[in-house]
Order: sequence, then C-alpha cells, then structure tokens
Amino acid sequence: MAVIHRIAFWSERTWDRWRARRIRKKVIAPYIGYADPEHLVVRGRVLGSLRRHRPDPSQSLWLNFRQMVSLFLTDEVADVEVAAGGVTAISGQEGYFTLLLPRDAREGWVNVDVTITGQEGVAVCPVLIARGNAKFAVVSDIDDTMMQTGAYSIARNLWTSLTGNALTRKVFEDAPPFMETLSDGGRNPVYYVSSSPWNLHYFLRRIFERAGLVPGPKFLRDLGMSETKFITGTHGDHKGDSIDVLFAANPTLPYVLVGDTGQHDAFVYRDAVLRHPGRIRAVVLREPGPGPDAESLRAMEEIAAQGVLLLHAPSFGGFAPRIRDALGATAGS
Repeated sequence: MAVIHRIAFWSERTWDRWRARRIRKKVIAPYIGYADPEHLVVRGRVLGSLRRHRPDPSQSLWLNFRQMVSLFLTDEVADVEVAAGGVTAISGQEGYFTLLLPRDAREGWVNVDVTITGQEGVAVCPVLIARGNAKFAVVSDIDDTMMQTGAYSIARNLWTSLTGNALTRKVFEDAPPFMETLSDGGRNPVYYVSSSPWNLHYFLRRIFERAGLVPGPKFLRDLGMSETKFITGTHGDHKGDSIDVLFAANPTLPYVLVGDTGQHDAFVYRDAVLRHPGRIRAVVLREPGPGPDAESLRAMEEIAAQGVLLLHAPSFGGFAPRIRDALGATAGS
C-alpha cells in the first residue's frame, strides 16, 4: 500500500506541475481569515479559474449535479508568489496559501488586498479579528448543525450534497436566530469547522448569506493527497486540530461549541473539553435523524461530568437564554 501511495502521490504532483505551467492567467479564491495574538491570518487558494454558478431554484437535479461536480474539477496552481501588506507567501501543492500579516489595533471585519506577483489584479480576502469586548467565542459545525444535510447517512448525504444548489439547500430555521444571539451583533466571534472540502467555501458562503447566518471564518478540509496520506486527515483529527488552532488564536476567551450527534461531534467535543479544561463553557448538540447512539450518549455524559453545560435536542429553540445564564448573562445581553 505504501508503494502504491508513493506512486500515486508523485504522479499527481508531476501532473499538477505540468498542468500549472500551461495556465497563463491565475486567480485567487479568497477564504475568510482570522486573527491570532500576533497576526492577521490571511488565507486563499491560487487556481486557474473560478467557478461561480448562478443557480436557479427550479433547475433540474441533473444540472445541479453537474454544477456541484464542477466545483471539484479545479486547476490548482502551486509555487505562485502572493503578497499583501509587504508580506509574501508561496502557494502549496494544492494551491493553498497563508499570509501572516502583523496584527494592529483594528477589530471586527477587515479586508486585505492580495495580489499575485507579476500579474495585475487584486483579490479581497476578509479577515475576522475578535473584538476587545468579546465575552466568548463560538465554534460551530455546519452539516446537520446549521444546514440540513443528512450526514449521518452516507447515501442521504451524497444525494443532498450533489443534487442541491445554493438556492435550494435548507438551513434549519432556528439556526440563524440562535447564532445571532450568541454573536450578539458581532461582539462575539463565530467560527465554523466542517469536514466539507475547501472547494465548497464560496458555495457555503452563498448559502450563509441567503439564510442570514452569522458569517465567520471556515475551517474546511483538504481532501487531496499528501506525501504521507491518501486523504489528508480524518474527520475527527481535522475538527480537533481546528479547535486547537482557534483556542490558541483567542487565548483569553472561553468557548461555546455547537454541533450535532450525527457525525461524532460528541466525541470530538468531549476530547476538546479534556484537552482544554476550563475553556469550554457550553456544548450544544442538535439531534438529527435517529438521534445519538449509545456511544455518543456516553461521550455526552463525560462532557457534562466536567461541569460543562450540555444542551441537546432536535432543535436549538430555548437554548440561547440558558447559555446566556451560564455565561453570566453575557450572551446577547
């Protein structure tokens, strides 16, 4: 298996570099960045082109399928220099880049202009900087937490993901007001951690905007091949690592974790509670489909045993006031 993986990895790398040399005009797909105590973390991806569909809610399932598949047929461009604010970075094997700009006194939403060296044009990459008066931060899953997906069933997940479009995908009605209350008009930063691939970043942004969901940096998953793995990271590893990054980004803030019981969020959040004692004040879990199984229930009991407020139900209705009380009347007050 190791030999097969090495052959596949180097074949993919050789193909990508040959293809990249044939791409003359390069573009930047901007991702939403965040801030840590020292930097603005500006993120994006260098591609040969951007796929921006204009879907219609009445279009056929076949057209939806074709448009969704096209989002994964990207031309990633490696070894491209990008720059912003006097800082440069080189795009990686899959086209991703990260620019670490010095943090200043700005707060809230900041737009950073990023350019490709030697090429005209500017890409605007938004960055969310936690405000000085923030009381806590929120980390939320997306699928079956904010958006109806059916991720607890592989068949249902694939059908929903591949046959819908940005105008037909459904956000839970209780999700926008719940997240708005936690955000408190932008005072408390909201981040989203999901196993969805980075190819869906713009797609998800459109869904969030249409539904009125609180915007925030997304930590999505690279499904490409790395030098050590066929698929770069597991579901649980990705979410756990992203949570650790966000805790380090806001070292003085407590956190509220929001997820569901359909994709092992109970286990990921339990482990986070044990790794970061005292940092997590509440865990909220939606119960989609059949609800939590016996193992998830045990993980949830372990969360509660650590003194963390645990709320779980098919709906988030009525949860915001309880979180507000648990956090000292700070959520939405």
